[in-house]
Amino acid sequence: MQRATGENPQTNKPVKANKQGQSVGQRWLTAAIAMPIVLAFVWLGGWWGFAGVLLIVVIVIYELHMMMLHAGYHPIILVSLALSLLFLIAAMLPQQRLLILECGLSGALLISFPWLFFRKKLEGAMVDWALTLAIATYVGWPMSFFLLLRGYTLGWPFHTGPWWLLPRGIWWVLIVLLCVWGFDTAAFFAGRYFGRHKLAPRISPNKTWEGVFGGFVLSIIASLFLTIKPLGIPWYLSILLGILIGVAAVLGDLAESLIKRQTDVKDSGQLMPGHGGLLDRVDSVMFAVIVVYFFSLFVGG
Repeated sequence: MQRATGENPQTNKPVKANKQGQSVGQRWLTAAIAMPIVLAFVWLGGWWGFAGVLLIVVIVIYELHMMMLHAGYHPIILVSLALSLLFLIAAMLPQQRLLILECGLSGALLISFPWLFFRKKLEGAMVDWALTLAIATYVGWPMSFFLLLRGYTLGWPFHTGPWWLLPRGIWWVLIVLLCVWGFDTAAFFAGRYFGRHKLAPRISPNKTWEGVFGGFVLSIIASLFLTIKPLGIPWYLSILLGILIGVAAVLGDLAESLIKRQTDVKDSGQLMPGHGGLLDRVDSVMFAVIVVYFFSLFVGG
């Protein structure tokens, strides 16, 4: 009977373990390729950084659009992209930022509604309109904070002096990325080997409290290393920042899990082997960068 149904535990367990091993290997290989590229754009900053962020925004919005189509929704992707682009441009032009944001939001409102007037079927039009603006707010708005944090000070072609005297904008962006990457890595392995208590079983059944606490440990350590000497931030504020980044990372991850559950997809895409889509990798940093941005304002940039 076991042979007929394919339920032989002696054969299933090795296959499952092998698949898990392959998945972990793919995760590490993808990370090893992607991380240096991301860090290169962080180092360059300026309009190079703008180009890198814009590419991420375009890919993520496309993934979200395909997820919505899978669930039967039809948001206006061009409006979502245009509004997100204006968010990024506003971050690059701080003196005109308010005017650009006012024009962008007003234009999105004036264009998106009339666009829906010409639909053959009006059923679900309001949901699609709301999703059109929500996608831009979910993706374009937080990604613009990376440009605000990074600033224009060049890290290229080389930097002279002690390593901790790099432009502050580079350090702030590194804090976001390395703390979240550290949190995700520690949470993954802590949850895999020690996870017992579910964090949010209705939204993301695989996430555990043990994984979250493991993530907090590495997030705090990374924050201490990246803030005390490079930015002169007191240790107690550094610990607080590590905790806040961890909380934001969890919320961002759960937010994307909720979207995937609502649209009935496993991953946002297949762009990154072992990880899924690009949104699956930036969901946490999109929330964490907001926290770090306002924290940087609180401590004086």
